[in-house]
Amino acid sequence: MKAFISSVVASAVLLALPAAHAADNDLAALEKAARAEGQVNSVGMPDSWANWKDTWNDINSKYGLKHSDTDMSSAQELAKFDAEKENASADIGDVGAAFGPVAVSKGLAQPYKPTHWDQIPSWAKDSEGNWMLAYTGTIAFLIDKQQVKDAPHSWADLKKGKYVVTIGDVGVAAQAANGVLAANYAMGGDEKNLKPALKFFGELAKEGRLGVTDPVIANIEKGEIQVAVVWDFNGLNYRDQIDKNRYEVVIPSDGSVISGYSTIINKYAKHPNAAKLAREYIFSDAGQINLAKGYARPIRAEHLTLPADVQAKLLPQSEYKNARPIKDQAAWDKSSKMLPRLWQENVIINMKQ
Repeated sequence: MKAFISSVVASAVLLALPAAHAADNDLAALEKAARAEGQVNSVGMPDSWANWKDTWNDINSKYGLKHSDTDMSSAQELAKFDAEKENASADIGDVGAAFGPVAVSKGLAQPYKPTHWDQIPSWAKDSEGNWMLAYTGTIAFLIDKQQVKDAPHSWADLKKGKYVVTIGDVGVAAQAANGVLAANYAMGGDEKNLKPALKFFGELAKEGRLGVTDPVIANIEKGEIQVAVVWDFNGLNYRDQIDKNRYEVVIPSDGSVISGYSTIINKYAKHPNAAKLAREYIFSDAGQINLAKGYARPIRAEHLTLPADVQAKLLPQSEYKNARPIKDQAAWDKSSKMLPRLWQENVIINMKQ
């Protein structure tokens, strides 16, 4: 159990700062207050995910802030904020896109708009600054070129192929569910009507081309998967870990879905200024490049000049031209809850025994 030290120092000036854009004088005051607090405690931001390790090391060396993290899911993070309230042991968390509005509705977030606020797309942020995506994930194909000679670059290509396609458990994994939605977009469906994608995957199942293996790195490395439907950051990471010459990662050209992860500053944070300074750093050029080093696509990617070695870890911007964010989150929340049953009735029923 990690020990959490409560700060006895607070800055009334900074706690009262509005969520407006951080000016230079505000940043100086913010840094001073954060240094006085001396630490920042996070949840769901472990060293191994999205290269948070480099960001926390930078924040420690640059601002003298100690850091600890407890890894947990998005739902667990918000439950922790809610349960602890004024006894908060966590200052900031990293949650999936759908959980930002949930944090606001439950009154668990406090706003802070970083300096680069204007470079964050409107779909990727709350207008008050309570949440904003720092990096995105887009559904991609990870292709084993040793097994697949006619590499697919679209869902249409995928349908015409002869290889096995692996998407994972749509009833459990958000990655798999979003894979269904990505296919649905490409086929003219939306968040309410999943019939096009269900028909598509049902036909793959009839052809014996729908894999049941979990698309994780261990199974990919063993050669058990020919084409996997995964988040781009997972695909790129797996590619480089196993053999970058053997695998290709592509964003389907006829449609995909973009989602991402947002920082939430705990309304009850004991170190609120340290949390705000952490968010400020995460959205800075250096912080965004750190995320890219961990294969996460920075939300400010179009405004950054990434070092060549870091750029090589990511796909070119042109790959994302037909990828789009979820338009109707409420409809998708409803549809995704029904998806396990719909998948069973329309896809699994067609699997060859």
